[in-house]
Amino acid sequence: MNRRRAYEDDGDFYGERNKKRRRVSENQEMEERLETLILRVGENSTSSLESNLEGLVSVLESDLGNFRSKILRILSDCPIKMPEKCTIYSTMVGLMNAKNYNFGGEFVEYMVKTFKDSLKQCQWDAARYALRFLADLVNCHVISTNSLLQLLDSMVDAANEDNVPQVRRDWYVFAVLSTLPWVGRELYEKKESALENLLVRIEVFLNKRTKKHHNALRVWSVDAPHPQEEYLDCLWAQIRKLRQDNWTEKHIPRPYLAFDSVLCEALQHNIPVIHPPPHQDSFEYPMPWVVYRMFDYTDCPPGPILPGAHSIERFLIEEHLHSIIEMHRWERKDCAIHLLMLPYKDKIPLEYCIVEVIFAELFHMPTPRYLEICYGSILIELCKQQPSKMPQVLAQATEILFMRIDSMNTSCFDRFVNWFSYHLSNFQFRWSWDDWDSCLLLENEHPRPKFIQEVLLKCLRFSYHDRFKEMMPEGYAKLIPKPPVPHYKYSMEGAVSTRWE
Repeated sequence: MNRRRAYEDDGDFYGERNKKRRRVSENQEMEERLETLILRVGENSTSSLESNLEGLVSVLESDLGNFRSKILRILSDCPIKMPEKCTIYSTMVGLMNAKNYNFGGEFVEYMVKTFKDSLKQCQWDAARYALRFLADLVNCHVISTNSLLQLLDSMVDAANEDNVPQVRRDWYVFAVLSTLPWVGRELYEKKESALENLLVRIEVFLNKRTKKHHNALRVWSVDAPHPQEEYLDCLWAQIRKLRQDNWTEKHIPRPYLAFDSVLCEALQHNIPVIHPPPHQDSFEYPMPWVVYRMFDYTDCPPGPILPGAHSIERFLIEEHLHSIIEMHRWERKDCAIHLLMLPYKDKIPLEYCIVEVIFAELFHMPTPRYLEICYGSILIELCKQQPSKMPQVLAQATEILFMRIDSMNTSCFDRFVNWFSYHLSNFQFRWSWDDWDSCLLLENEHPRPKFIQEVLLKCLRFSYHDRFKEMMPEGYAKLIPKPPVPHYKYSMEGAVSTRWE
């Protein structure tokens, strides 16, 4: 009797445990489904983005009771890990706030915590994207303009601290300036005087700022034909141009405009007072850089016009391309596909923008962000993905670099040699060498013939000497490396005998 009861009790136990397992697996499947829906919103779909957002918001609202923390976490992670979809997620949060004010307040608290944690952990890109998202929530009537301006003012206050590294002050100003394209129009319409005061404070900071690092980070020693601007100076010029255009730009998608009648009736939340964490000796900040320019609109064929160097569209396009490289650098095919699928690609000469950004990464001083071969492999994949345009643009870029090589930084010269030799080795070493005949009249140590000599020396490691003798025009014979023949000193005439006497 006791044994039978024990058996029955065990059966109930295992049955209950199986129910719990099924419940856990069902919850896990539901969480994964919600995460997939949120991550993929805005991607290729047969229906419009507006209808997708409305449907997804309805699904999330019905699941808030069971998956509230999960939804908060995913919605706060997405605009940081996928900053190119920032406005899509801000629209989603705005629609949810319009339906559920309490959820909107919880999300703002969660996002503020994410922003503060990123600052404390020196995750500077994550902090900048979080600040951008908070600013875009102003456009969706989730956050009040006054509280955002208070936050931006505190960021500028941090830039005016004494006895802290300049790189720290620079980052805080850069974070504010890079956020203004998203929210500048809204602040201009509602808080114009406060916005102007903020810009005046930034201008005062920039005028007092030292730029001793500028010359050390230049790719070329001359400013012709494109000035080599320090990154904050360039962004400030772009923001001033945006202000002249009444804060109107043509690159940022703004899906929340379609829901303005719904969003404008929602109650807004205030960002709590945020004091940036004080500087510590262990903190590492992003280093300054020089904005790389290779092309202007005259270099591009008839068609879409390349935005000017001081247009905010140029900054937004370049930032987007840099983020794609950072996200997909481990897989060159995916990286090339995402680069070529850039939104608004029909409105810009995309291939020229991509090539310019990749060379900006390769020539970044003092060292590139990633291995040099990373950029070479991405360029090769781009040529394979788009053989009708990319090889011609890359050949034009190579020609420009070669003609300006006289004033190129020595480190960039070496990287140019390494990239070009690697690229040639993947395309059967074919190149129109006759176009560079003029360099043969120069001294061998001049940068142009020296470049060709170094390239051939590197290429020799990928091929064999006789091939270059046959491939190169006769005039280049003096630049071809000597044949790599063995040198056995004991077989030479007059060699000392090694036999014991």
